[in-house]
Amino acid sequence: MRKKMSYMLSLLLTTAVLFTGCQSQGQASGQGSSQGTDKLVIAARGGSHVDAMNAVKESFEKEHNVKVDIIGLEAADLKQKISLDAKNSKGAYDLIMADDPWMPQFSEAGIFAKLSDLGIQEDSDFEESSLALGKSPYATGDLYALPFSGNVQLFFYNKELLERHNHEVPTNWTDVLETAKAIKAEDGSAGYVIRGQQGNPIVSDFLPLFWAYGGQIFDDNWKAQINSEAGRKALDTYVGLLAVGENYENTDIVGSVSEGRAAMALGWPSWFIKGETASADYTAIPSKASSDAASVSTGMIGNWMMGVAANSQSPELAAEFLTFITSSDTQKLMVEHGGVPTRKSVYQDAELAAKYKHFPVMLEALQNSVARPRTAKWSQVEEALGAELSAAIAGTKTVEQALTDANKAMDDIMQ
Repeated sequence: MRKKMSYMLSLLLTTAVLFTGCQSQGQASGQGSSQGTDKLVIAARGGSHVDAMNAVKESFEKEHNVKVDIIGLEAADLKQKISLDAKNSKGAYDLIMADDPWMPQFSEAGIFAKLSDLGIQEDSDFEESSLALGKSPYATGDLYALPFSGNVQLFFYNKELLERHNHEVPTNWTDVLETAKAIKAEDGSAGYVIRGQQGNPIVSDFLPLFWAYGGQIFDDNWKAQINSEAGRKALDTYVGLLAVGENYENTDIVGSVSEGRAAMALGWPSWFIKGETASADYTAIPSKASSDAASVSTGMIGNWMMGVAANSQSPELAAEFLTFITSSDTQKLMVEHGGVPTRKSVYQDAELAAKYKHFPVMLEALQNSVARPRTAKWSQVEEALGAELSAAIAGTKTVEQALTDANKAMDDIMQ
C-alpha cells in the first residue's frame, strides 16, 4: 500500500513539473510582441485621458496579447514620478504623457526615445501646431512625442446677457473692455472674469491679451520683453477688466458665465464643454488689440503629449501602442469617451462636427495658436511673472513697476 501511494505521489509531482514547463513555454511563445513582454505601463494624466484610453485599448490588447496598464496621476505627481523613473536604467513606464510646456525640460533630460528610431515618422494629418510641440528643437527638430490630446484656450461668453444689453460678441480687446464696462454699468453684472491667481492661472489668462497687443515674451536671445509698450497696454486692459468684473478660480468662472452672472472670460474647452454640451457660448480669442490693429495669433495651445520612455523595456511594442492610440480611427472612438482630437481629419469629420459643434472652432483656434516659450526654465519664469502680474491687479505695485520687476526676475532666471 505504501509503495503504491509513493508511486502515485511521484507520478503526480512529475506531471505537475511537466505541466508547469509546458505552460511557461506557451506563455513565452504567446506574449504580445517580439520583445517578450506581456504588459505595457503608461504614466498618464488622470481623468478623462485615462477614461478614453481604457475605453479603446481592448482591441490592441487582443491583437498583441498584451495587458496595457494605465496609471492616472495628477499633473505634479506625474511630472515628479516620470523624472525620478527616468534615472533608472530599466524604467517602470513604457509610455509617458507630458504637458506640452514640459517638453523642453524632458527633451534636455533625455526622457523620451527618438520616434524615428522606432519607425514612427511625421504624419501630416496631425494639426501642425500640435505636432510641432513634440519636436526638439521645437518645430524643427527630431520628433520625440506625438500630440495625444489637443487643447487650446477659447473665449467664452453668455449670449443671453450680451443680447439683453444689445451687445455683439467683441472681436478685439478694446471692444471687450468697452462691452464689459457697459454691462457692469447697465445692471451690475460682472462684465468680465479674470483668473488672477499667482503662477500658471494669471499668466495663462494674461498672455492672450499680451500677444494681441503684439507682445513677445522673449527676444531671440532670451531677453525678457514683458516690460514693453505691448506689456503696458495689455496689463492696463487687464486691470481695467478686473475693475468692472471679478477675479475667480476656474470653477467659479464657469459658473458665473454659464449662469449669466458674468458676461465673458477666457477658458479651456474642458471647463465649459462636456461631450457635445456646452454651458456657455464660445469663439476664438480676439486676435486684435483694437478694430484697426493687425490680427495676430492669440490662443494659448495646451496639448498633452505622449512618447516612448527612453528606458522602456519594450520600446518597439510601446511605439506600436503610440501609433494605435493616436491614429485617426482611435481618436474618433475616444471622442465618445472624452478624448480631444489632435488630427485634422477627426475635427473635419462631417458626422463628428455635426454632433460636436465646438470642433470647427477648436480647429481654427489651434491653427492660430501660440505655444508658451520652449525653455526648460518656463515653470520658474511663469512663477516670477505671475507674482508680478498678481501684484499689479492687487494694486500693491503700479503696472510700470510690476512689469519692470517681472522683466528683471525673468532675465535673472534665464542667465
